Amino acid sequence: MYEPIAGRFDGKALLVTGAGSGIGRASAVRLAAEGGKVLVHDVNADGLAETAAIITAAGGTVETRVGDITTRDECFDTVAEAVSSFGKLDVLVNVAGIASGQHFTEMTEAAYRRMVAVNQDAPFFFCQAAIPHLLESEGNIVNIASNAGLIGQAYTVAYCMTKGAVVQLTKSLAMEYVKTPLRVNAIAPGGIESSLTAGYQMPGDIDWDLVSRYAGYRGMGVPEDIAQLVSLVGSADGINIHGAILSSDRGITPG
Repeated sequence: MYEPIAGRFDGKALLVTGAGSGIGRASAVRLAAEGGKVLVHDVNADGLAETAAIITAAGGTVETRVGDITTRDECFDTVAEAVSSFGKLDVLVNVAGIASGQHFTEMTEAAYRRMVAVNQDAPFFFCQAAIPHLLESEGNIVNIASNAGLIGQAYTVAYCMTKGAVVQLTKSLAMEYVKTPLRVNAIAPGGIESSLTAGYQMPGDIDWDLVSRYAGYRGMGVPEDIAQLVSLVGSADGINIHGAILSSDRGITPG
């Protein structure tokens, strides 16, 4: 269904976070299949190794780095490693994220701080580290936001907050660098069949009437749905796309 476009990223160096599974893996595999040299990052070493094996078996070029992106140093060091490995950086794809559902008043401080660190702080620091290199290469950034960053959703207040921050990070960077060749965009998926959603749990006593509307009418998407959009936006074919928040949620956000 989603056939790679041969040569689309020939000569390009890319960094994909959250590449150990789901959207991150699908994106890294797609970008490598289209000729890109990809550094993949994840906290899950086994998942990352599997992603790298898929890329290598298909003849792609991949480097791996395992680490915890909740620290600024890890974000900056990862960008530095990508540039050291490939000589430059053309595309940053911020995918890594976590999600959880809970009653607002019951979320612990530790859980809240970690969600902010992974979903909000890490994209900020990755962008901060990458932009000087992307300005040199006239490259671009693709952030993975969420439809939860565009609409309010019950029982996921912190998640919605962090994804809303990714939306504003994208728009604000797009304006700050609008007079340069740098492009900055975000994709806002709905529900995607992945390890993130497979392990997702809600408290047993929630009001499902408040939640069911976010499921939509067309079912869940798959990681490849988003990977093909990452490829388009991150490539020269997306030259006219800047500062956009592209919904890819099978019709949830419009109503």
